[in-house]
Amino acid sequence: MPEYLAPAVYVEETSFRAKSIEGVSTSTTGFVGPTRKGPVTGTPELITSFGDFERVYGGFENLEFTGGNAVNFIANAVKNYFDNGGARLFVARVPTGGATAASAFIGSGATDADNIRFVARTAGAMGNGTIMTAVVTVAATSQGMRRAPNGTIMVDGATVYRKRGNDWVQDDGTAFIYSETNPTTFTWEDSGGTTLPALASATAQFATVNILVRDADGNESFYENMGLVDGHPRFVGAVLNATPSRRIEQLENSFAITIGANVDGFRLYEILNGVSAPINLTGGTDGAEPAANAYTAPLASLALIEDISIVAAPGYSSFAASQAIQDALITHAERRRAYRIAVLDTPPAQTVNGALTAKSLIDSTHAALYHPWVFSANPLAQPDNESIPREVMLPPSGYICGIYARNDNTKGVAKSPGNEIVRGALRFETDISFAEQEVLNPRGVNCLRFFPGRGNRLWGARTTSSDPEWKYVGVRRYFIYLEHSIDRSTQWAVFENNGPQLWANVREAVSSFLYNEWVSGALLGSNPDEAYFVRCDRTTMTQNDLDNGRLICLIGVAALKPAEFVVFRIGQKTADARS
Repeated sequence: MPEYLAPAVYVEETSFRAKSIEGVSTSTTGFVGPTRKGPVTGTPELITSFGDFERVYGGFENLEFTGGNAVNFIANAVKNYFDNGGARLFVARVPTGGATAASAFIGSGATDADNIRFVARTAGAMGNGTIMTAVVTVAATSQGMRRAPNGTIMVDGATVYRKRGNDWVQDDGTAFIYSETNPTTFTWEDSGGTTLPALASATAQFATVNILVRDADGNESFYENMGLVDGHPRFVGAVLNATPSRRIEQLENSFAITIGANVDGFRLYEILNGVSAPINLTGGTDGAEPAANAYTAPLASLALIEDISIVAAPGYSSFAASQAIQDALITHAERRRAYRIAVLDTPPAQTVNGALTAKSLIDSTHAALYHPWVFSANPLAQPDNESIPREVMLPPSGYICGIYARNDNTKGVAKSPGNEIVRGALRFETDISFAEQEVLNPRGVNCLRFFPGRGNRLWGARTTSSDPEWKYVGVRRYFIYLEHSIDRSTQWAVFENNGPQLWANVREAVSSFLYNEWVSGALLGSNPDEAYFVRCDRTTMTQNDLDNGRLICLIGVAALKPAEFVVFRIGQKTADARS
């Protein structure tokens, strides 16, 4: 309570409304897997378009794993996700075993300390590109000398100077220019005050460096007007630092420069000025396909992002460690307060029995399994190159996650994501028949099927659980939505006095939220009493609960189940006017 100690008028703010609960997002997705480039540590990046993904993680080009190329499943899944209605995606790159970063060594010194090295910022074959450097010069003027930033290089014939404070220091350090004696001219003197020969203004030039880097995929990055001395506002060693302070530079600068300890501004100018041909970056490799333990850290990084409600690892089922990776995905989705579901793929080239075998290894209320794989147009195909396949076979999870998001945004998370068009699918690896789905569907294998006149559709909406209470994806995801929304919006109740007033406030907040859900058609029942109940009082808590600081609220909701089997019973009737 506020204190009233002196006579006065006190104006205070108060609230006469019950606390409200805001529904959380259900369509934000997390992908985990190997990519062409990008960071393998730190917070995964939010991707809102394929262009975002390409800038940070690279494009569609195949991964050059040891033993042969592998389809870039993550890149294709990202495109399919956005094409099917996804809007917000977090990507965590998985490191691959033995991957190395491309580099190029430049200079004629005896040791690394006397030379410079260009290094791709992240490991991968994508870094095997070329670098072109050019030392650019412009004529020096008295005004330019006066305004040049600290660290600027100036060349006068064979002599090199650098700006140090208000002075210009010669490369041997014995001569410099004092501040101007009048506004337009400079006087050259050595440290003893002896006048030196005049600056040959016709030949004196300011020098900066431009660098163009082209990676193995043909993407180019251009950096211009960089200084050659530490302290310059655009010093090349800072702009292309191996560990930049700005996150955007960590993500989008494709390579870094390492400058030897003995390389000062004069030596750096000498090295770069001597480069006349493109420099090849070599030695970058993608390593071997990822092992199961490589997914541990990326999944842990996704766990820190509360907004994610769908997780997938497109392509994992084609790897040797697929079962262990799948188990890691399910464990991630089932962890306490994770509030998410894992979208799983069957391995490629599976028969009905193979799909059933894959399902037999899973029993989780927080996972859904999809079959078969999908043929899509190959984004790498070229009209004049028949050696590149026109189509590529992809796991369904990228498409499915996008369908989840589209379903949530158009119909609501309470509606099971089934009977939806699979955008971008040319055909499926296997044409699932009605009889085959009669075997797969009851076992929890969701099928993708083609229907003449209706196109390619997702034709299943079951989880992998053997518990009939959590049989449907829609019910599972709707409860995730309810639980997460209530969790996030009732944190205000923690440490409040645990008595009737708090109980009433909690009941009111939850009841108002569920009433809105019923009005929107997400709950079954002709009136609110049939649709849900909320209890938070002495009947839900014992004295022991109160003594130990526990507030217990019981909530029951009548969730809608999908009309999975639509039955019309038709019989003959007699043409009788009485009927």
